[in-house]
Amino acid sequence: MTRVVSIYLPDLATDRIRRADPAIPPEQAIAVIARSGSKRWVAAADAAAMKAGLRVGMPAAKAQALFRGLTMVDADPVADAAALERIALWALGIYSPIVAVDGTDGLVLDTEGADHLQGGEELMLTGVANRFRSTGLTARVAIADTWGAAHACARAITRETVIVPRGEIVRAVEKLPLALLRLPPKVVDDLRVLGFRTIGELANTARAPLAMRFGPELGRRIDQMFGRTSEPIEPVRSPEWIEVTRQFAEPIGAAETINRYVGRLVIELVAKLQRKGLGVRRTDLIVEKVDGTRQAIRAGTAKPARDVAWLTKLFKDRTEKIEPGFGIERLTLVAVVSEALEEEQRSSSLVEEEEDDVTPLIDILGNRGNKVYRLAPVASDVPERSVQRIAAAAEPTNETWLHDWKRPVRLLHNPDIVEVMALMPDHPPAWFSWRGKRRRVKCADGPERVFGEWWVRTSEVEAVRDYFVVEDDAGERFWLYRSGDGVDGGTNSHKWFIHGIFA
Repeated sequence: MTRVVSIYLPDLATDRIRRADPAIPPEQAIAVIARSGSKRWVAAADAAAMKAGLRVGMPAAKAQALFRGLTMVDADPVADAAALERIALWALGIYSPIVAVDGTDGLVLDTEGADHLQGGEELMLTGVANRFRSTGLTARVAIADTWGAAHACARAITRETVIVPRGEIVRAVEKLPLALLRLPPKVVDDLRVLGFRTIGELANTARAPLAMRFGPELGRRIDQMFGRTSEPIEPVRSPEWIEVTRQFAEPIGAAETINRYVGRLVIELVAKLQRKGLGVRRTDLIVEKVDGTRQAIRAGTAKPARDVAWLTKLFKDRTEKIEPGFGIERLTLVAVVSEALEEEQRSSSLVEEEEDDVTPLIDILGNRGNKVYRLAPVASDVPERSVQRIAAAAEPTNETWLHDWKRPVRLLHNPDIVEVMALMPDHPPAWFSWRGKRRRVKCADGPERVFGEWWVRTSEVEAVRDYFVVEDDAGERFWLYRSGDGVDGGTNSHKWFIHGIFA
């Protein structure tokens, strides 16, 4: 069953203005002013302006009198639409092969089969909200079985995310206001005059009288919301992308036929890439069915690729997930992410040289939803900052770890606080208690003093840690540290933590 994500951007206009001018202070209130002839009114306002009492639709003169320090910017719908289009293309490259603009303030994504790549629906939605927030965009994210339900829930919630369980659309939307049904404002106003207030009230009313008065649009929107009628998502496309398409006079559905045509499309795509000197990193296969619905499969590679056999295999390994339904009428293969790729000279020796290329394994694991990465050194004495994740096939970095003391093979994500008995300031623990078990220290080495990085955080100007390598009676070795120098309370709390475990 299809799952649809709706991303609502309530402050798109003001967020765009802030992103375009980073000099605007975060506390500065902004209002976007629209005009028609001599009439001027508030078309959008950020959180600071709304908190001061501004409302959308308020006359501009009244808004200015209400808030003297208000920054007023003329509305620019064209720039807002262009920004939304750019956001849609960005989201398509990250989250799903099927992304479309939803009105003037949101996006809609078909994430069926793509959520596992993000760790499941909950982690995916949280990640979407966090990523948008980190880029300076306010977002409300909802997932449901249909576009209409996800659209309505995203605009009804006050928190960042909401998940509508499969088959629970009625319970989720029946009490929501009519304005979220995506009907023309005039129709919504007329329905309110007739006494309708919620989507549930309208859905439980006889259809024929409403259709005679308001036309078929009302019934169509209700059926789309509850999944009785399909609502295809027309994905955005960039003119810079390379794509190939195969239209079928007679719908296809057999797995062998699908694989055969996918192989032909890969050959065509690779030929186009070769003419431009490019290799593909991310490729989408869009499957369009006779009932108007779409399904997509995404394949990624760790390095730019133009190998027909390998790209064909990546898709054939996953085409069993395609549900042809009543038949497939079109297949489209799109190179979403491509990079320059030069031809390589192969050895002419009769003896084949051994290659230790693990890229194929990385590709297989990555397309199964596994996060494959490498760890690389970072120039930092603070242990948790001395390592970073890089792409699995990235070029080797020039950084190296330069430590006089050995580091543990396992570093805890967050150091665990432990109970310790130790003489201050330089003695190792005599025993420590971790996760309910007391361990007597048999031998120890240290301390290794690590100073804070004042250029990263001002609170670390005087902060220090004293690390000890300790071994218990069972022969297990741990990496413990005291937060502080053991003398001056200004260097930190003098509490003890376990930070790593040795092999």
